[in-house]
Amino acid sequence: MSKNLKPPSKTMLISPKEYGLIDYKYNEGQLMADLQKYIDDTYSEHYSVNKFQATEFIIDGGHGEGFCIGNIMKYAQRYGKKDGYNRKDLMKVLHYAIIALYVHDQNFSDQVNIARVNREIADGAG
Repeated sequence: MSKNLKPPSKTMLISPKEYGLIDYKYNEGQLMADLQKYIDDTYSEHYSVNKFQATEFIIDGGHGEGFCIGNIMKYAQRYGKKDGYNRKDLMKVLHYAIIALYVHDQNFSDQVNIARVNREIADGAG
């Protein structure tokens, strides 16, 4: 905590913004924490064998993007139908989207790095 900030008293409420945090409008902070817990829990579930997930083999085989997009579509279309409005289906959509971002970054890392360097040069940081 900064030396200039005093801890809140029991009668004084301090908003997240006053602490330099984002005051999320849609509860994104808690939702991201929930998503991280969900993802963390998948590493101990039945489809993680010997610390390898089947998804790793699919990605290594060059099918990661299609696999992720297919699962995003599957769970998005399933939400509200199978098992009703199941929050876990939405978590799966988000988890597969994160894995898709990973696959994207792996496939386009050279382009991402070039774009980053170009931005830094344009901003005068390079």
